[in-house]
Amino acid sequence: MPWVYKVAMLKFFLHLIFLSIFLTFSSYSKNYEKIIINGNERISNETILVFSEISEDKSLNENSINDILKKLYKSGYFKDVSVKIENNNLTINVLENPIIQTVFINGIKRKKTEESLYEILSLKNRSSYSLLNIKKDENAILNYLKEQGFYFSTITSSYQDLGNNKIDLYYEIELGNKAKISKISFVGDKIFKDSTLRSIILSEEYRFWKFISGKKYLNENLINYDKRLLNNFYKNKGFYSVKIESSFANYLGNDEFEVLYNVSSGEKFYFNEFNLNLPINYELNNFDQLNKIFNNLKGKKYSLNSIDKILKEIDKIVLDEQFEFLKSSVQEEIKDNFINLTFNMGESEKFYVEKINILGNNITREEVIRNNLLVDEGDAFNELLQTKTLNNLKSLNFFSKVESEIVDIPNQNKKIINITVEEKPTGEIMAGAGVGTSGGTVAFGVSENNYLGRGIEFASDVSISAESLKGLISLNNPNFRGSNRSLNASLESSATDRLKNYGYKSNKTGFSAGSGFEFYDDLYWNIGFSSYVEKLETNSTASASMKKQEGSYFDTFFNQTFRYDKRKQKYKTTEGYISRFTQNVPLISESYTLTNAYDYKIYNQWLNESVFSFGFFAKTANSLSGKDIKLSDRLFLPASKLRGFESGKVGPKDGVDYIGGNYAASINLATTLPQIMPNLQNTNFSIFLDAANVWGIDYNSSLSDNSKIRSSVGIAVDFFTPVGPLNFSLTEPITKSSNDITESFRFNIGTTF
Repeated sequence: MPWVYKVAMLKFFLHLIFLSIFLTFSSYSKNYEKIIINGNERISNETILVFSEISEDKSLNENSINDILKKLYKSGYFKDVSVKIENNNLTINVLENPIIQTVFINGIKRKKTEESLYEILSLKNRSSYSLLNIKKDENAILNYLKEQGFYFSTITSSYQDLGNNKIDLYYEIELGNKAKISKISFVGDKIFKDSTLRSIILSEEYRFWKFISGKKYLNENLINYDKRLLNNFYKNKGFYSVKIESSFANYLGNDEFEVLYNVSSGEKFYFNEFNLNLPINYELNNFDQLNKIFNNLKGKKYSLNSIDKILKEIDKIVLDEQFEFLKSSVQEEIKDNFINLTFNMGESEKFYVEKINILGNNITREEVIRNNLLVDEGDAFNELLQTKTLNNLKSLNFFSKVESEIVDIPNQNKKIINITVEEKPTGEIMAGAGVGTSGGTVAFGVSENNYLGRGIEFASDVSISAESLKGLISLNNPNFRGSNRSLNASLESSATDRLKNYGYKSNKTGFSAGSGFEFYDDLYWNIGFSSYVEKLETNSTASASMKKQEGSYFDTFFNQTFRYDKRKQKYKTTEGYISRFTQNVPLISESYTLTNAYDYKIYNQWLNESVFSFGFFAKTANSLSGKDIKLSDRLFLPASKLRGFESGKVGPKDGVDYIGGNYAASINLATTLPQIMPNLQNTNFSIFLDAANVWGIDYNSSLSDNSKIRSSVGIAVDFFTPVGPLNFSLTEPITKSSNDITESFRFNIGTTF
């Protein structure tokens, strides 16, 4: 081995030995007799010792001293810290951060936003100044402003020295303009047209006339909510493995963004086998209805709504059969595109609820939340009912977050449940306008779903057209005092002026009150009373029959509605049916008009996403006292029940006036056609067949009631325009009466502000 190499190796080992000796000596512990703390004015010695977490053995090494330094800096109370052992004493020298006398946030005009910003700050009045916490607060402010749509905000922090180690802290905010959504796009294997998906989400494209809606601004929370809505929509269509892979915003300049939703729908999945595993001591016949649901769903496409139906049935069994300590879990097994589900029912840990604490509700009253609890204080705890309780609270749509925590009570079979909620805005202002072949309408409304924090739904609406003005104020408590019964009241007024064309005008004002509840599974019964004051005025151009009815009227009715709703989903229904019977029984009246109405509609999906619907409608209005019914009680067909004819221009006629009838009926068949021009992303087509009739004249037997079935066939087109949704129909009447006025083309376009 060369001597040069030997010398190099010798030097290496000498350095290694020297380094080991240095590290060994530097890690030796040093002892101290007492602790001396200098420089603290506000922070007591005891508090500093708590922060530093010094061990009691009075021995420290370099690593321990470094840990003390880190912990004291981490407390946020000190600008400078030194720790050393000298003269057998542990000396801690600190320089305290100044105290923040007052925190000021400048640049925010909206009081509520300013209050929210103060709440999220970690540095508040009387806090210790900390650069680290200032940076955290700046980020928190910017993130909050982004959630409100202010993506271009800037923030500068500064302080003013007040002396005596006190300062005022200032946050200067330049809000900038709100980030606007100028375009919403859907890409990927999305199956459905853009117009369909756009109707699912809440975000909407910015238009200069949309001065009320806040959904036109970029909001990360709203986009995440849109993703959940899209996810649920696809899963209800059978796309079990759907992924909304990404949704992000592309900056287009000029404060405008494009929001892009990337959809991977995957294949459709179908329910296959259902299995139910029960504990040995449970009888299978208690779960017969659940097995019927399993048999009905086998082979059908996967749907979240179907899963929800199963869970509701399990909840019902738990409540009806008093299975207090029952819990369930679900196992999924996927084979190809079929899903096997196994529901495992078992007994949960047996304990009782000692107390339930409600936290975080600043606006919502506690009794509103407690009215939705299925597990109460003193009850046996049941996991299924606790889960449903949380779902009930989430479905109120009052809270952005609902969480629960179960706390053990030592040596007892009791527990405490803490339910924490985070409230969100529940009010909305709406304005809209529409125009079509039947005229134009402007509407304005204000709604609040949690009025005064009592869980009451409040709504007020005003609509104006060329001939009428209508206003409505309504209140509805959907769960009055926890009874699972709704209690509602409304006040309404309308004025119709047709003096120029028909020689009359009318005013009608009244109120109503009622209650409703689920009478049986999916069968709802609503009952109530309504009273109205009506005044009819005519001029010389009015018909003789119209002049005969001139005057003032007062009517009071008993109202009831039975609604049997078996639709799989309420919005954009594709399967199921709804059957509804409504009756108004006169109690105090001039003419004692009894009105009965029945409406039925069934939906069925066929031919790859086409939706077929069949509807039947019938309504009667007759006087119980044998008198002539009032003009306002006479029946006209809704425009949607008979296309191809002008609205209100079919049926009995007195001179030049279409007076409506005592009877009305219609049959409607329609199917959507997504296969037509599938590349037109903003256009949907459907075809329809309408058949209807209006007949019956009680006040003049000499008049012909023109009783004849009117029918038409046509195509309808829904098109999403930059202004708003446009729908139009091209119709060819098949049968009609000689007095009817046909309308081959009808369109309506609307927008919101």
